[in-house]
Amino acid sequence: MEICLKYHSQPYSFVTNDSCCQCQRNYSRHAPTKAFGLIFNSPSNVHYQTSTKLAYLPALEDVLVWDIKSATLQSEWHETGCTAQVTQLSPNPANNSFAVGYSDGSIRIWQNNAANITFNGHKSPITSLEWDFEGIRLISGSKDTNIIVWDTLAEQGLTRLKGHKDAINTLHFISQNHLISTSNDTFIKLWDLNTQHCLQTLIGHRSPVTTSTLTSDLSLLASGSSDGEIRLWSINHENLHEGLSQDDNGDFIKFINHISTLPTHTINRKRISQLAFHDSLPFLAILSSDRSLEVLRLRTEEEIKSKMARRRRRNKDKGKATHDDSSVINVTMNDRLTPYLVVHSHSKIKSFSFPPLPSNFDPKAPAQVLLALANNAVELHAIPAPTKKTADEREPEAYRLHSLDLPGHRADIRALALSSDDQLLASASNGQLKVWNMKTQACLRTIDCGYAISVAFLPGNRSIVIGTKSGNLQLYDLISSTQIADVDAHDNTIYAIDIAPSKTSLVTASGDKDVKFWDITEVERDSDVVENQKVKSVGIVHTRTLKMTDEVLAVKHSPDNRYIAVSLLDSTVKIFFNDSLKFYLSLYGHKLPVLSMDISHDSKLIITSSADKNIKIWGLDFGDCRKSLFGHDSSVMQVQFEADSHRFWSTSKDATVAYWDGDKFEQIQKLYGHQGEIWALVTSKDGQFLVTGSHDKSLRVWEKLDEPLFLEEEREKALEELYEADLADEDVGKDQNDQVEADNVHKATSETLMAGEKIIEAIEISDEDINALNDYNNLSQVDKDKVGGPPTRHAQFVALGNPTPDEYLLKFVLEKISPPDLHDALLVLPFSHVISLLRYLETWSEKGWNIGLVARILFFLLKTHHHQIVANRVMRNTMIGLKDSLRKRLNEQKSVVGFNLAALKVIRRAHDADRIAKYLEEEDMDEERANQRLKAEEEALMNAGKKRKRIIL
Repeated sequence: MEICLKYHSQPYSFVTNDSCCQCQRNYSRHAPTKAFGLIFNSPSNVHYQTSTKLAYLPALEDVLVWDIKSATLQSEWHETGCTAQVTQLSPNPANNSFAVGYSDGSIRIWQNNAANITFNGHKSPITSLEWDFEGIRLISGSKDTNIIVWDTLAEQGLTRLKGHKDAINTLHFISQNHLISTSNDTFIKLWDLNTQHCLQTLIGHRSPVTTSTLTSDLSLLASGSSDGEIRLWSINHENLHEGLSQDDNGDFIKFINHISTLPTHTINRKRISQLAFHDSLPFLAILSSDRSLEVLRLRTEEEIKSKMARRRRRNKDKGKATHDDSSVINVTMNDRLTPYLVVHSHSKIKSFSFPPLPSNFDPKAPAQVLLALANNAVELHAIPAPTKKTADEREPEAYRLHSLDLPGHRADIRALALSSDDQLLASASNGQLKVWNMKTQACLRTIDCGYAISVAFLPGNRSIVIGTKSGNLQLYDLISSTQIADVDAHDNTIYAIDIAPSKTSLVTASGDKDVKFWDITEVERDSDVVENQKVKSVGIVHTRTLKMTDEVLAVKHSPDNRYIAVSLLDSTVKIFFNDSLKFYLSLYGHKLPVLSMDISHDSKLIITSSADKNIKIWGLDFGDCRKSLFGHDSSVMQVQFEADSHRFWSTSKDATVAYWDGDKFEQIQKLYGHQGEIWALVTSKDGQFLVTGSHDKSLRVWEKLDEPLFLEEEREKALEELYEADLADEDVGKDQNDQVEADNVHKATSETLMAGEKIIEAIEISDEDINALNDYNNLSQVDKDKVGGPPTRHAQFVALGNPTPDEYLLKFVLEKISPPDLHDALLVLPFSHVISLLRYLETWSEKGWNIGLVARILFFLLKTHHHQIVANRVMRNTMIGLKDSLRKRLNEQKSVVGFNLAALKVIRRAHDADRIAKYLEEEDMDEERANQRLKAEEEALMNAGKKRKRIIL
């Protein structure tokens, strides 16, 4: 038996047999550990609280809590393993929790910086979330056209409402059991949650209804559409309370009626993105697809009377007056609404938020509005409160209070560079160069620059050079944050900068078909601090130029400084000798231009990535193509070798990062996290981490973990993801065939399937243990001498301390499954296992174990398998015993709850009596006035709990 050893750049473990030698690589898993440079970047809405001065800003898959005044990040809501983008945010009116919707259809309830509950019921991104007045029920709308009502106390979905034909855009509770929904199908629907049916469909918009809002007294609905039309609707709560009824003509009385259509205030009838009424001030804010927020004001009764008087005078002057000059003129909503002011911003506004007002709000104080911008920034503006206008008073103008923009880039991150000690990171974009501390992710420097395409640290890590789209090389000093030099280097875009291995020169590649070589020297320049004084700083001097036949897209030195590789627009890569610039090799095989390339540490391999989605591995000795790798769905923008290794990284426009083995030509791992094209990539000098920059304006750090990685597990994981996607597709097909308005809430996922399999396995193990024990007892009664010791129990029971089968199934299996996944897990059970589970339910109810969970499981099983259970005579005795024992236990629970409620009422009456006695003393024993004060205090507490105030229209 011989062992064959071959040199490799990575460690191997050797397995020998009689025929061959199999080499197995030791891979380490990489995972995303940090994401920074983000302020706001999401299709979601935002939320701002005046009392705490905190802004809740979705940023890709996280929610960032910022203190706007101090520009500090207070907390970050991140769920490990979640890469779906945040698409909706809704604060709970009753407590400090938030409902957050994601692009994968999931909903998480966040409280105290932790996700306490996760709901899975939608198959498409969440587009709307709304809490009821008590903060218990949550309604969600999605692009899958469904509306789901969730019970956050029971942690389960109550019902799924179907009726819209396109994506849901907004949802509103108008009473405890009535809600309004708007959709891209141009319809607005009114739903009754008691009957789970649509009561009324509003037809009026001719294009998708993109947004809607309610006044604080829930009497007026404003809806906006994609064609710029805004319609106003009145809500009749008396008719809603009475229910469906008919008028004298036999027609059904409508609950919601169209009032008027507002004149188009936006330019060219742009899409209405968001509407919002202010809670206390008479403002209606309109956001369209531009950089301004238009604010309309509701006129007061005095203004309306004066406006109507002027209208009568005009009618009289025009001869339109009737015989009675005091005749009443109808007042429309167009008369009540008037333009107030326009809030301007420096970038396109994605969302805005009127903060909920505190109880001690001053009506004369300016209203605050938070603007979330499309360029990764937010602004807080103040809107002056309306006052009685005088002749010399100026028109009201909004003004900016605070802005938050320094911790992130305004445009795509196009280039990255790490310092020689991996302590500093330079990121460059259009107009900004930022330097970050890699340990704290703090932004140390922000410097204005040109449109940066490439960037590099100069030797010493005190200076940075960037290549711009205009062809200039700009040098910056990090200590003083000033520009050292601006060299007119090329006539076209500088696509790449590469520092020579000797650290004494650099080379630039440009679209002007030139490759230029520069020496890094020390030069004297004028001091920025002291006049007429010279200081020494780093500089560059042009030494050589290599003329090419096409535009140059990338350039790279070999680590031994022997070769220089040049990528051309004709899809070829030319290799030259670095000293003489003589031609050495030509690498051709890509169908589209090579966008990036890198050479291994031993100067033996060169990897190239192209817009044709292909990565090629070449040998530098003969220029032969070793392998073509396809692992991305779009252009591969960057490739780079890991330090002292033949493993390398690649990034693509498909927003993924791939890890490759350049010796075995295998993909080791594929990482997800970015939500846009990944333009830039840089790996650390020690190979422990890499940093990527993307179109989503985020910087992400991917670190090497101590956890080993096995390729077989990665392949199985990819197959599981495909299987889960197939499950979602099957559910979509079922929903398309189902035409009912209301349905159960369920969604098959890998988690629910695994939970169902655990229940099946636990039932089988418990049944085997019970049967084995019964057989042992029966044999013991017949002949004790022939029976040995008790049967050996399953390893699961032994590991958990030998619980009984009843305890194991309930306390170690069913109670461990999260309530939102329980129903979907029970759907997986075969009917034979359902029969066994019903017998265990009878035992649990007799012993009084977790009656709430037992009742929940029983009612769901009866609802799902009603016909089979009724037709099965074997289950008769079990069901009778279960009925009697469960009814007894539920009555006991009812008695306990009733006793506690009675005790609470006694405590409240005693508390009210003490308060009334106090008010009687203060009001000179006037009982009526004391009761009025008590009632007013209770109403104030209720309004504060709902966080709603009323305004008079």
